[in-house]
Amino acid sequence: MKRVRLLILSWLVVGAMYGAGGSYGVGDRNGAGDSNGVGDSVKVVKPKFLYDVDFLTYFDNREYKKVYQEPQTIFGFRLSPEIGLGIVERNGVSHKLMAGVSYLQPLGGNWKDVKLSATAYYQLRYKGITMNLGAVPYKYFIRQLPDFMRYDSVAYYHPNIQGALMQYESKWGFVEFMCDWWGMQRVDQREMFRLTMDGEFRYTGLFRYMIGGVAQMGHKANKKSPSPREGVADDIYVSPNIGLDFAPAIPLDTLCLRASYIYGLQQFRHHEKHQPQGLMLEFMIRWKMLGAKNTFYYGDNLMPLYGLFGCDLNQGDPFYQAKLYNRTDIYVYLYNNSFINCYFSWNMHYIRESGLQHQQQLILLFSLDGLKKAERLRGLFEK
Repeated sequence: MKRVRLLILSWLVVGAMYGAGGSYGVGDRNGAGDSNGVGDSVKVVKPKFLYDVDFLTYFDNREYKKVYQEPQTIFGFRLSPEIGLGIVERNGVSHKLMAGVSYLQPLGGNWKDVKLSATAYYQLRYKGITMNLGAVPYKYFIRQLPDFMRYDSVAYYHPNIQGALMQYESKWGFVEFMCDWWGMQRVDQREMFRLTMDGEFRYTGLFRYMIGGVAQMGHKANKKSPSPREGVADDIYVSPNIGLDFAPAIPLDTLCLRASYIYGLQQFRHHEKHQPQGLMLEFMIRWKMLGAKNTFYYGDNLMPLYGLFGCDLNQGDPFYQAKLYNRTDIYVYLYNNSFINCYFSWNMHYIRESGLQHQQQLILLFSLDGLKKAERLRGLFEK
């Protein structure tokens, strides 16, 4: 009987704590009636049903000369539907839980060539802070990674990061951190992951001044026992940069210059170690639907282990194995509003080993979520 009386007394205490403040649900838990979120009586927040559909189709014709890359044509589409629930608290914190799939179909292929990628993530937003956990679409990046870290083909075939994307953005700039765990350790597969950090401080006066940097650590470990240990490899870059955008003072959408120093550490532990360095200059101009981007790199081979591990370790453009590399993209937007981004780009690649090479890209991106936004839809790449 003593235990029964104690149990009844506990119920009465709990009822007094929660019953006076209203029903218990999603929200604040303190029940003191304060309107700033601390001590508020708890209110049930009704979730909203969310849905989105992204569609990407790409035609990429590569007229290369077999030095660092193969000549080929990549043609396909990717369909990425999502559904989920969204909740916005009274204090402004928003929560989103989404699930879906990305269906990738190389055109000219069959069912054996289809690739399915699960999408499932939780997103929290509050006063410039964003946290994404799970299998998160790359579209949430504030700024896409540079070409020496993310190759065109990787962007087509890998729609999601697997891990976490943490971000903070304000009028002064941004910082974002990614953990992408793309290789689960098995007896037939190495453990592989990549960490990146990107950030930039911006000040707008007559022009827009920018200073920042990007860093990466890629890691390729051993397979699971009883597979033999084959060694561990690392792919590390640190790249500070400064930039100047003249667009605020002239009638152009973009007229930007950026200079970067790249330091790398590429090692196959207990076998070989490299410390490549180089300089990169970028120039970008856009006026209405026309634009051009030029990237010039001079320095060491940034991917000395690419011949051993390929894109399992280095996920950047293989052209950065050259000590002198220039890429010029001339592009025209065929359509660009809040939910469609479609452009054609003629890309010219120059390396000393094989001279001038060409690439033609026609890329269309559709986002259903863009229908309720005002700004133009961003493309798959930074153009």
